[in-house]
Amino acid sequence: MKKFLLILALVFLASPLAARAAISSRPTVIFDGKATELAGSIPSAPPASSTNDLWVTFADLTRSTGFVVKPQGVCREELCFPLPSARKAEFLITRNTNGSKVQWFNLSAFARMLHQPVAHDDLLATWYFGPRPEAQNSYLQSLEAPNFTLPDMNGKPHSLADFRGKKVLIVTWASW
Repeated sequence: MKKFLLILALVFLASPLAARAAISSRPTVIFDGKATELAGSIPSAPPASSTNDLWVTFADLTRSTGFVVKPQGVCREELCFPLPSARKAEFLITRNTNGSKVQWFNLSAFARMLHQPVAHDDLLATWYFGPRPEAQNSYLQSLEAPNFTLPDMNGKPHSLADFRGKKVLIVTWASW
């Protein structure tokens, strides 16, 4: 009986590890509502940085966010954010990978600099980057709630836009 219980305990302990191994080890970035699975894996973080940071290759940065690292900063179309020269090591590193130099960019540190909300799930290796403050504040200026869709008690989806022109009471609750 003891042997059976020991085996059963080992199975329960090993199952979360097996489930994690079944999930892709390549992280997924959700940026501006678009999900992108990164081609490169996360390198070990530099000693001075947080281990909860997401380091991406320059190619993955452009593919997942549309941003490009340029001498004047991190840019996308006409939008450009200069990196503080005293903190460049917080954002950029170069590592030798398979005999070639690969440049990495700290996307989570960049989001913190822009006051952009970030959430990540270690188990799923997924990083979500929310809208930057200027996008969030545009709703406050217009006094128009952003559209969203949620299911009712029967699972039928309803969008806020379906009720435009009508009075709507939204009740929310959180456990924290």
